[in-house]
Amino acid sequence: MACKLTGKEVTIISDLLTMEESAIKKAKVYSKTLTNKELAGVFKTLEENHQKRFNDLLNLL
Repeated sequence: MACKLTGKEVTIISDLLTMEESAIKKAKVYSKTLTNKELAGVFKTLEENHQKRFNDLLNLL
């Protein structure tokens, strides 16, 4: 059952999607460019977490 979102809620979710997308891109760049494998792994995990939140938010729309 889908709930009806107000215009303000859609705007807020859209803004959050933009922020999550930016965080995904940054974490991906850092995970690929860091030479320290442990830190690169941390950023890969961050990327995955942000991607999950992005998908969850997208499913709300």
